[in-house]
Amino acid sequence: MGVYAIAAYRPHAGKATMLLECVRDHMPVLREQGLITDRPAHVMRAKDGTIVEVFEWQSGDAIERAHSNAAVRALWERFGQASDYVPIGTLPECSDMFANFEAVDV
Repeated sequence: MGVYAIAAYRPHAGKATMLLECVRDHMPVLREQGLITDRPAHVMRAKDGTIVEVFEWQSGDAIERAHSNAAVRALWERFGQASDYVPIGTLPECSDMFANFEAVDV
């Protein structure tokens, strides 16, 4: 069985476009490296502009391998230049019974 991830990226000032470029590249890179399943990823936007991404890793081992994969680390470096990683629970939407986000086409 795979492992679902819910990631939240809050864009740095003036870097929202760069962040969306990173998100567009994220699944193709992870897929090329054999780290995620074929299930589609979902990308959403919180009211404060934070991008939320939901996807499925192949396994816990795949998550570990990602941290030592050069292609993935290079992409994560770009994410770091464009955004801060934030806990999903810090988004105001997550205090509602049902968290609702705007769909984002990438």
